[in-house]
Amino acid sequence: MEEKKLVPKLRFPGFTEPWEQRKLGDVIASLYNGQTPSRFDKANWEGDIPWLTSGELNRGVVNHSIEKITPQGRDDANLKIVPKGTVVIAITGLEAAGTRGNCAKLGFDTTLNQSCMAIYPKSEFLDPDFLFQWYIAVGEEYGIKYTQGTKQQSYNAELIKILPISVPRVTEQRKITRILDSFDDIITLHQRKLEHLKLKKKSLLQKLFPKEGEVYPELRFPGFTNPWEQRKLGELGNVITGNTPSTSNSQYWSQSSDGVVWITPTDINSVKTESSERKLTDMGAAEARLVPANSVLVTCIASIGKNTINTVAAAFNQQINAIVPDGYNSYFILSMLNNMNDAFRRVAGTSATSIVNRAEFCLLKAQIPGVDEQNEIGEFFESVDTLITLHQRKLEHLQLLKKALLQQLFV
Repeated sequence: MEEKKLVPKLRFPGFTEPWEQRKLGDVIASLYNGQTPSRFDKANWEGDIPWLTSGELNRGVVNHSIEKITPQGRDDANLKIVPKGTVVIAITGLEAAGTRGNCAKLGFDTTLNQSCMAIYPKSEFLDPDFLFQWYIAVGEEYGIKYTQGTKQQSYNAELIKILPISVPRVTEQRKITRILDSFDDIITLHQRKLEHLKLKKKSLLQKLFPKEGEVYPELRFPGFTNPWEQRKLGELGNVITGNTPSTSNSQYWSQSSDGVVWITPTDINSVKTESSERKLTDMGAAEARLVPANSVLVTCIASIGKNTINTVAAAFNQQINAIVPDGYNSYFILSMLNNMNDAFRRVAGTSATSIVNRAEFCLLKAQIPGVDEQNEIGEFFESVDTLITLHQRKLEHLQLLKKALLQQLFV
């Protein structure tokens, strides 16, 4: 039986030779991972030498590090400077979906910590940009299939060297990376626009709401001059803490997509929530605590400050407090709560599991304007959030297109 040739589904004209199946160790010159200088010696830290960790690898070009070390810190950990343009991958903590497959191209010279591995390809066999795009394509799959460990999955140099890679000639590699790099440039542009919008919103939240201890905001819509009045959150409407119907009773849980929405913090991914991963039957809903559409749901355990408005009648679990507004604008309340994260954190404390219980939640105080001004502010932030959501969806669409292109261009 004739062996199947290794060729991608999508190919540039003029390239017909099959790709070669190799081990990564055959096409790279060397590997290097860093270390952490002693934290006990302050003279090792706050210098001017960048020091990059695996948590900063962004599957794109990384241009700065959060921490910097001194020459003493570099020498203490026997660290090398890894040059700009090098491909770096995360090698520990790969059991976590957020870390598995993480990598970056260096946009600056830097040192690395022990969770980062720099890969130096042999230029006659492997283009560094092709290496980077290839790892973007396979990193998550390989992070499950080829790592070692039980609780914590990780790579070492020997495991990395045996990773299978299919490669064409370097000229074809460069053609492929040219189009993928241009796609990445478009994605980066949209990411920057999205981040700019989010920063603008954060700034406007600070200006359109009074600072702590004040009754007038810095910025105001025309026609409004009255001071804001202090209210407790419990005075804005009915406050309800959610619950979880028995998970062992299958009659409570719907297998249908049209069941009753039951929201948990993991379902809250935007300012408006219309569905949930798990849904209740009518019997289950009778055991739950339902609120009408346009209530404000506030996460008060662990992921504090993760807030949303439900667009359909919904139940929710015990990690969430809901405000069912009584004469107050829902979107104003949501925007106000997004500006109160510091107050929530103070009440929650610093224990391992941060909690704001219902009684504490109801007693939290905020400055509130008249209904007309609430409506103006609520409508304004709703339009800002709509714009942010549109940019987010466009970015996600581009990322999906890039993922599809990777699958077509690589073997």
